[in-house]
Amino acid sequence: MWLQKRLTLSAKPRGFHLVTAEILGQLDELKQFKLGLAHLLLQHTSASLTLNENADPDVRTDLENYFRRLAPENQPYFRHTAEGPDDMPAHIKSALLGVSLTLPITNGRLALGTWQGIYHGEHRDQAGRRNLLVTLQGE
Repeated sequence: MWLQKRLTLSAKPRGFHLVTAEILGQLDELKQFKLGLAHLLLQHTSASLTLNENADPDVRTDLENYFRRLAPENQPYFRHTAEGPDDMPAHIKSALLGVSLTLPITNGRLALGTWQGIYHGEHRDQAGRRNLLVTLQGE
C-alpha cells in the first residue's frame, strides 16, 4: 500500500523544534501500516528536518547556538541577501541538515529510538507555516 499526504507544520520562531507529536497528530493513516517506511519531505529551502534527542530541550538550544556560529549573518561574501541577512545562512543550514527523513514503520508507529524525536529546524526569523509531504509505503 502507498499513501501520500501533505501536512502543515505551525509557524515557529527561529530555532530547533520537536515536532514528532505535531506530525503524528495529523497522520492517523500511519496506524494502517504494519510494516513499512515513512518518507518526510519538508518542502522549503530555508528550514530543515533532522532526528535527535527528544528529552532534553538544551540539545535544541545548543544546536541553534552552534548553527548560528557555523553560518553567521551579515557576511560580506554573501550575495543572496535580498530577503534579509538571515536568508543565505538559512539556505546553508538547510543544505547541511537536509529536508527529508526516511523512517521505519512498525505496527502502525514510527520505529524511533527511545530518545529520538523529529526536529523542525527553523532558520528564518519571520517564517510562516511549513509544508511537509509524507509518503507512506508498506503493508
